[in-house]
Amino acid sequence: MHAALSKELREEMKARSAQVKKGDTVKVMRGDHAGTEGEVQKADLKSGTIHVAGVSVFRADGTEVPRPVQPSNVVITKMELDDEERKKIFSR
Repeated sequence: MHAALSKELREEMKARSAQVKKGDTVKVMRGDHAGTEGEVQKADLKSGTIHVAGVSVFRADGTEVPRPVQPSNVVITKMELDDEERKKIFSR
């Protein structure tokens, strides 16, 4: 699951998109929560969605649940580069 990189990250990483991982900071560009920026809490590979902090909806009983977001509708603004494999990808 890949998402576009922000303009600053594009210049820094020399890439247009990157795989979304837990810990990345993203900005939602489409939908009801457009403009919301938050950290990726979960990347669900089975459904192809991510859960972003601050993007949630309320159920009829009043409980708040995270709303899944398609990775194509977000832009990565800050990447978590603690993973050695991820560093290798961008050092090519």
